[in-house]
Amino acid sequence: MSQRLVAAAGSRAVAGPLAVLWRCGLGPRGGRTFGVPGGGGGGRSRLRGDAIHVRRRLGGRTQQSALQIRLASVSQWLCSKPPKEEEKKHRNATAHKTAHKRNNLTRTSEPKDAGPGADGGKRGGKRDDFAWWKRMQKGKVPWDDKDLRSLAVLGAGVAAGFLYFYFRDSGKEITWKHFVQYYLARGLVDRLEVVNKQFVRVIPAPGTSLEKYAWFSIGSVDTFERNLETAQWELGIEPPNQTAVVYTTESDGTFLRSLVPTLLLIGIFLYAMRRGPMGAGRGGRGGGLFGIGETIAKIIKDDIGVRFADVAGCEEAKLEIMEFVNFLKNPKQYQDLGAKIPKGALLTGPPGTGKTLLAKATAGEAGVPFITVNGSEFLEMFVGVGPARVRDMFAMARKNAPCILFVDEIDAIGRKRGRGQFGAQSEQENTLNQLLVEMDGFNSTTNVVVLAGTNRPDVLDPALMRPGRFDRQIYIGPPDIKGRSSIFRVHLRPLKLDESLSKDALAKKLAALTPGFTGSGADISNVCNEAALIAARHLNPSVGEKHFEQAIERVIGGLEKKTQVLQPGEKMTVAYHEAGHAVVGWFLEHADPLLKVSIVPRGKGLGYAQCLPREQYLYTREQLFDRMCAMLGGRVAEQLFFGRVTTGAQDDLRKVTQSAYAQEVQQPWGVIDGEVRRLIGAAHARPLDLLTRCREQVDKVGRRLLEKEVLERADMVELLGPRPFAEKITYEELVEGTGGLEEDTA
Repeated sequence: MSQRLVAAAGSRAVAGPLAVLWRCGLGPRGGRTFGVPGGGGGGRSRLRGDAIHVRRRLGGRTQQSALQIRLASVSQWLCSKPPKEEEKKHRNATAHKTAHKRNNLTRTSEPKDAGPGADGGKRGGKRDDFAWWKRMQKGKVPWDDKDLRSLAVLGAGVAAGFLYFYFRDSGKEITWKHFVQYYLARGLVDRLEVVNKQFVRVIPAPGTSLEKYAWFSIGSVDTFERNLETAQWELGIEPPNQTAVVYTTESDGTFLRSLVPTLLLIGIFLYAMRRGPMGAGRGGRGGGLFGIGETIAKIIKDDIGVRFADVAGCEEAKLEIMEFVNFLKNPKQYQDLGAKIPKGALLTGPPGTGKTLLAKATAGEAGVPFITVNGSEFLEMFVGVGPARVRDMFAMARKNAPCILFVDEIDAIGRKRGRGQFGAQSEQENTLNQLLVEMDGFNSTTNVVVLAGTNRPDVLDPALMRPGRFDRQIYIGPPDIKGRSSIFRVHLRPLKLDESLSKDALAKKLAALTPGFTGSGADISNVCNEAALIAARHLNPSVGEKHFEQAIERVIGGLEKKTQVLQPGEKMTVAYHEAGHAVVGWFLEHADPLLKVSIVPRGKGLGYAQCLPREQYLYTREQLFDRMCAMLGGRVAEQLFFGRVTTGAQDDLRKVTQSAYAQEVQQPWGVIDGEVRRLIGAAHARPLDLLTRCREQVDKVGRRLLEKEVLERADMVELLGPRPFAEKITYEELVEGTGGLEEDTA
């Protein structure tokens, strides 16, 4: 009966009748009646099970239990055809639900975090698995939820089986003596059933007993047969009239009850494997132990919300990557010319310079799906998971083409091969090999642009960086002063500034105050956020200029330690130390301009002198020497005024030592060994003599470069005349003497 009930419930879209299972009552004349929502007759339809009656048969008639009647009644209703109104309403609800799901996909909104280094918002997400429970807490029964229907059917089946075994009529237990004297001697036995060789069920003759049956336990079947034969012989019962014995095997529920703990453990394990870390974040594509080889990449099909206008400080990189956007928008323009878009681009640069944000902006501008994955997510404890996930990821990309596939921190799987034979290294190499094949192999991708980000391009495998895989390497370096100004303008948008402040003027001033922010726009974003927090901490209605200055000090120097009180002697030493830095830097030409001096403890330092370093890439020996002098100013001031040197100057001495070693060992000003110096000196003397004689030509080339910025070979011939040596320039001259074999590529 329980199996029939569960099967009937599972074949219907509405599992509501299960909720009214225990509300059923006895109708007139013993018929079963219960209400069904949505039917006729005032919103309630009455079902009368006229074929099922409660018959209490006294004096020979058996009694049906109330539980069996309820199960039979509801089973009859579930197996019957639903009313036409209910069926039509269910079809409409199903169609509406399907359209709603199709038009309202899970949206992954990306906040418009701007500036290099901003990472955006969430990278996909998992749906709420217990939404039906929240709806039930609000007083609604969400029968449209698949999980709830499954739980309801499972719960009903388990409850029905449990109640069947728990409440079924177990009969009356008697002893052997009572059986012989009351049943066997009086001829009230119809037959005996030996069940499972453990007990005997006594079936009374029809109309002779009120009980359905009685039973007694036995030790063994052989002993029972001998005792029964002896008892019937003593009672004088002839063999033709002796009681029939039937042997049966039945289940008393013990085996099923013993399986319940095992099934519960298996269910909990499967649920944990599905919902746990190995099954999370798969975008509804399955997971757990059986889906471990599936990709864990997140696909964002909706509007990403990040545009190139939200990325500042890397204009050259944006112009370089704009070609990918144009191809994805207008591929025919390139295909008509026979051009092929580069298959991939490698975004390199220091941490936080905007590699991930630039990839998001590329997908947002192109209006195509954006698939993102982290390089470390390919490596698991199981062998073969990495290559399987790479295959599945590219299969997803081809299915959603045209699209952009972004692999962040690709150095996790793209390191150079052949550095070891350990298991983890071998698995990483297999994953890399699969990635190489997918990017440029027999099954190469079409209309799938692969972008990757890393700050360690030096450790990547050469096969990964060759043309045909990552055709372009786009370096995103630290922003200059113009880039910092642009980033500040972007991050100042959401802030409520003081009315007297202009965003453009404030952005330029802050850019000039932050020359040491070579990291990225992440530092600039942190400054703007800290300024807003400081303003809120002081209960100010808007963010002022002083709040930004305090935020810059906090980001550069660290948190101000107001509770760290210095002794008078220590405070004087710190003051003269910082004064020495300031005075030396003030009177030296090539030293960095002084911006601020403070003896307020911040972070690990007891004071600091903030300078405004020049943004230049090439330094002369004089400039480096003046900077060394400025760094030693504090140590010299301590020695002059106090006659001693404290440990506070050790950081300055370390920096000076590093600069001196760099100049003498790495730069071309150190004293080098004799033979090396002689060779380098000879190599230096020859171009010196040549350029001395050709000084006028050097001046012409320099002036023309300042005018045109790019000079071709024809320009050089015009300025310097033909080269006085024989040379090969054209294709025919270069291939002369290499043979006549031509490769057929038609």
